[in-house]
Amino acid sequence: MTTESAQFGPQYGFGIYIHWPYCAKICPYCDFNVYAAKDRDPEPLLKAIRKDIAIHRPRMPEHGAADSLYLGGGTPSLLAPDAIAGLVTAAGDSFGLKHDAEITIEANPNDIMRMDLEGLKAAGINRLSIGIQSLRDHALAFLGRDHDSDVARAALKRAMKIFPNVSIDLIYARPGQSEDEWQAELADVLEYGAPHISLYELTIEERTAFGKAAARGQMTPMDDDDQADLYELTQDVLSAAGLPAYEISNHAMSEKYQSRHNNIYWNGGDWIGVGPGAHGRLSVGGNRYASEAERQPAAYIANVQALASGWSEASKLYPLDNARELLAMGLRPSSGIDRTRIESISGRTLSQAKIDVFVEEGWMVQDGPRLALTARGRLLADALTAELSP
Repeated sequence: MTTESAQFGPQYGFGIYIHWPYCAKICPYCDFNVYAAKDRDPEPLLKAIRKDIAIHRPRMPEHGAADSLYLGGGTPSLLAPDAIAGLVTAAGDSFGLKHDAEITIEANPNDIMRMDLEGLKAAGINRLSIGIQSLRDHALAFLGRDHDSDVARAALKRAMKIFPNVSIDLIYARPGQSEDEWQAELADVLEYGAPHISLYELTIEERTAFGKAAARGQMTPMDDDDQADLYELTQDVLSAAGLPAYEISNHAMSEKYQSRHNNIYWNGGDWIGVGPGAHGRLSVGGNRYASEAERQPAAYIANVQALASGWSEASKLYPLDNARELLAMGLRPSSGIDRTRIESISGRTLSQAKIDVFVEEGWMVQDGPRLALTARGRLLADALTAELSP
């Protein structure tokens, strides 16, 4: 095994990501690979995903049982528990799932209210990530969500009676949102006692309905300084409540509740991406590859049926690609990254002079070879990463 390949691979975590691309309603801010569910028969795509997982197995002899399985989308909670059980079984049959594997499904509040949650638990799911997005009706209407605040609250109560490991997604930095409003909303969310909260600043992507509205001058995004104020308020409120940030957008009560699947991404581990448009990172034979599945469901299904797997492409990543990606991902969590990993992969030494400036400015801490961003530094994560990148 080469030095570079030793810096990646399943020893840093191994997960399986399944992308279910269908949604009951497309949100105006969403830039993911999603399609309207309508009255589609899910079975052709389910069958293709199960087969795609199996096709990966002989290509990856260095990989053992998975640490995590993540069903994202889209809206995988539109699926029935028996369909979800079939996906979990397919992953277990091909690769195995560790006895304590984290098995997550993203779910919308309306689905939580109609689903057989005990059946979902019996299917193997042990973690719910619920797309609450807000507990304010005017905000939910603005975000184009198909639930209201009463449903969101009821869904949280129902989910937490059955699943001890629940994550709440919220979107903030909405146009016109004040600090007082956001602080009150955070206080409401914290009352439910969820052990994990993910908080995302509203990003206006060009291809989305919001992006087009902004281009027409019909919507004005919050300016950067106001977004930064809300970010700092978020850190203060959640830290005081016992949910400190362990990553730029993620907060947990303890290490036990940190997302094991996302930690694979941040730590430079491997993951299979199956389902339309899913991305993966695979270390095989001393090389690392980036895979991307066909985006269109029909094309994805056809590719799998041709025994080529769902990939539209799998490109080799070269040392600098790997080093730069690892630095960008590794600086996201509060634990930071070992600079010697970056330097070993890239063959280049990171600038100590730049690191010294970042430390002096209060943006970064250095502990031997380990570099980590401070709360202030995480506000500037993209710029600092670009400046330090080998």
